[in-house]
Amino acid sequence: MRIFILISVILFASCSKSDRGQLVGATSTKFTSTPPEGMILIPSGSFTMGPSNPSAALDQNPTLKTVSIKAFYMDETEITNSEYRQFVNWVRDSIVRQELAEAAYFKIGEDINEDDPLWEFMPDYNRFDEDDDEKSAYQIYLEENGRGFLDIENKSTFRLNWDIDIEWDRSDYLDANYAAVLEGGIGPDLIEDYEGFFIPADSTPNGLRAFKTKRIKYAFREFDIEKNKWSEYESIEVYPDTTVWYKDFKYSYNEPMHNDYFWHDAYADYPVVGVSWEQAKAFAHWRTAYYNQHTKSQRKNSELASRYRLPTEAEWEYAARGGIERAEYPWGGPYTTDDKGCFLANFKPERGDYTADQILYTAEAESYWPNDFGLFNMSGNVSEWTDSNYEKSSNDFVSGLNPNLAGSDSNQLKVVRGGSWKDVAHYLKVSTRDYELQNKKRSYIGFRTVQSYLGEDIGWQRNPNKIF
Repeated sequence: MRIFILISVILFASCSKSDRGQLVGATSTKFTSTPPEGMILIPSGSFTMGPSNPSAALDQNPTLKTVSIKAFYMDETEITNSEYRQFVNWVRDSIVRQELAEAAYFKIGEDINEDDPLWEFMPDYNRFDEDDDEKSAYQIYLEENGRGFLDIENKSTFRLNWDIDIEWDRSDYLDANYAAVLEGGIGPDLIEDYEGFFIPADSTPNGLRAFKTKRIKYAFREFDIEKNKWSEYESIEVYPDTTVWYKDFKYSYNEPMHNDYFWHDAYADYPVVGVSWEQAKAFAHWRTAYYNQHTKSQRKNSELASRYRLPTEAEWEYAARGGIERAEYPWGGPYTTDDKGCFLANFKPERGDYTADQILYTAEAESYWPNDFGLFNMSGNVSEWTDSNYEKSSNDFVSGLNPNLAGSDSNQLKVVRGGSWKDVAHYLKVSTRDYELQNKKRSYIGFRTVQSYLGEDIGWQRNPNKIF
C-alpha cells in the first residue's frame, strides 16, 4: 500500500500544469510545411512509369510499371549559374577564412590580440576570455573532457567568423601576413609557407589574375543506413568545368561560352552546366547544411529542414508528366510545337540546325511554358542528373512504392533525364532514359534538387500549384 501511494504521488507531481492531466501529445505546436524558396510541391500519386509507346526501338527501358510516389518539393527550374555561384563563393570564402584563422592561431612570438589585423578571423570559440562566465556550460564540459580546444587537424572545431568581409583587392590587404595567406609565401610573423589562392596575371589567358579554382573543395560525408555507419569524407572540387564547351564540341568556336557562361551576369539565370553528379550531390548537401545553420542561429530548438537531394528517376518522371498520365512530353501532346507552330522546348529540331527553335545554346531557366505542376524546362534546355543508378531492366525489379535503384560503388552510371538543347525530340520525351558516368561533366547536363514532404499532402486534384 505504501508503494502504491508513493507511485501515485510521483505521477501526480509530474503532471504538466498545461495539459490538465489529459492526453494532449508531447507537443502542442502543429507543424506546418512551408515550401522552400523556389520550390514547388509535387503531390503524392501513382502513374505508369515507362514509354507511352512501348514499341519504340530507341527507348532504353520499354517495360511499363505502375508506381506510387510520396509527395516532395522540387525546384521550379534547373539550378542556375547564380544559385550555383552562391555555393562556390561560400566554399571559397570558408577555405580562405580557415587559412586566415590558422595563420592567426600560429603567429610566432606573441599572443594574438584584438589589435592584430588577423584577430577577427580567429575561430569564434577561441576568442572567449578565460572567464568561465563567458562560456556556455557545454563549452566548459568539452574543455573538461579534453575536446574543447582548437584542433588544427580537425576542421570541425573551427567556428569561422563570417561577420567580417574578406578583402580581395591587393590595395586593401590588412597587413603583410594577410597578403602572405592570399598571395602565397611566408609573412613576417608566420611559420608556414602558404600556397596562396591566386594565379598570376602573366599565367592566365586574359592577362588578369584568377582564383585557383582547384582549391575550391567541399568536404562532406553521408550516413549509410543499411551499413549503419558514416561514409568517409569526400573532398569534391565544386567549380564547374568551363572547358566542356571545348571538349564536347571539337573543331568549334565556343570561346565566349568558356570565358563568360558561368560568371557573366548575362548568364546568371541560365542553368549551370559542366557539373558532375558528384558535384550536384555536394551542392545538395551544402544547401541542407546552409539552411540548417541559418535556422539554428536564428532561434533555439528550431526544426531542421528535411535534406535536399537529387530526385530519384521515378520522382523525376512523375514530376515531368505534371499529372498527365500518358503524356509523351511535359505539355501533354505528341507534338513539339503549339497550334501556332512555336516550339515548346529548347532542343535541336532538325539535323544540324540548332537555331530552328530560335535558341543556339541554353535558354534562361524560366523559358517556355511550365508543365501543369508549375515546373519549367522538364524537357529540353539541359538534361538533368538523377540520384538513380542506370540499369537497363531496373523497372522489372524495383519496388512499386517510391522505386529507386540506389547508388553503388560497382555501378558508376547515373540516369540522366529530360534531353537538352543539343538533342533531338526523342530525348525530350518524359519516359526516355539516358545515362552518363557520375564523374563526367557536360555542356548539356545540369540538375535540380528535391526535398521530401513531411507528412501527407492534400492530393494533386486539390494541389494549389495546379495551374489548369
